[in-house]
Amino acid sequence: MHPHQPAEPALSTPSLPVLDFSHFHAAEPTRQAFLDQLRRAAHEIGFFYLTGHGIDPTLQQQVLAVSRQFFNLPAAAKHGVSMVNSPHFRGYTRIGSELTLGKQDWREQFDLMEEAIALSSIAKDQPWLQLQGPNQWPAALPTMRGIVLTWQESLRKLSQQLLQAFALALGQPATAFDASVAEGAFQHLKLIRYPGREQTRDDQGVGAHKDAGYLTLVLQDEQAGLEVLLDDHWHTIAPMAGSFVVNIGELLELASSGYLRATLHRVVTPPAGVERYSCAYFMAAHLNATVPVLPLSGQLALAARGPQQEQHNALYYEVGRNILKGRLRSHPDVAAAHYGALLAQAAA
Repeated sequence: MHPHQPAEPALSTPSLPVLDFSHFHAAEPTRQAFLDQLRRAAHEIGFFYLTGHGIDPTLQQQVLAVSRQFFNLPAAAKHGVSMVNSPHFRGYTRIGSELTLGKQDWREQFDLMEEAIALSSIAKDQPWLQLQGPNQWPAALPTMRGIVLTWQESLRKLSQQLLQAFALALGQPATAFDASVAEGAFQHLKLIRYPGREQTRDDQGVGAHKDAGYLTLVLQDEQAGLEVLLDDHWHTIAPMAGSFVVNIGELLELASSGYLRATLHRVVTPPAGVERYSCAYFMAAHLNATVPVLPLSGQLALAARGPQQEQHNALYYEVGRNILKGRLRSHPDVAAAHYGALLAQAAA
């Protein structure tokens, strides 16, 4: 059976593990129990809820509120910061402009990454370094920059602590991933609005996919829509107030030789007359890093299934190459505007 076409379209709600991150900072045996939970959840499902993470709930509400404010701006203000203006894949994408598996995603979004200065010269064999650069910000919403960058920094700290926890859960030193983020973790943040189904052509908010980085942390509002493919069935991941939905990315699958699971997931559009907002944070190693392959031992090594290579989705241990392939595929307008030579080379 093709993994994107499960036989049973009916939805059910699984009981995703709920992990309290405060237990990672507790004394033994509570800390070890958390690491065991983390390992099982990431190996068996690839998704879990994270509570006890220490992120200010007021900041959570602020970032959802500023997202609504941005998407409520006049069209001209949003289009003034369109992603197609940015060779770094930063800015606004209108509804239907992003593609997953070649089909339109019915959502609008605002993408940003770490604030940086664009490189003046990029080697031909490192085209992913063009992802480095400044974000675009709407002049009509001056409060947005401070709130969103504070949010991004909070999630950077949390995700790097989570990465240390994963290393320990896999029997490695807590520093196992440090070299791959020593030059700064690659950060990608999306503010997303899914309009009601009366405004869309079908129910694809975003199509079935896996994430390209180490970890993804998603803050959902009160409206359901996120679904995960488990045992050939799509399962709804209901919102849980104050929590993050965390999922494993392709880089952790590669690093663990397939012991950890990057799971297919999608978002369906809300019912007519309802909108859905979410904020997704993607964390990866720095763009010039190579994914470290962890020396698993014992039962962990025996249970490692090897990374799952799919015909339509090649996996690369070169972090920048893995990140850039997804950006080029998802945003063909940006690719055509700024990566024409690279596309021509690939076609040849």
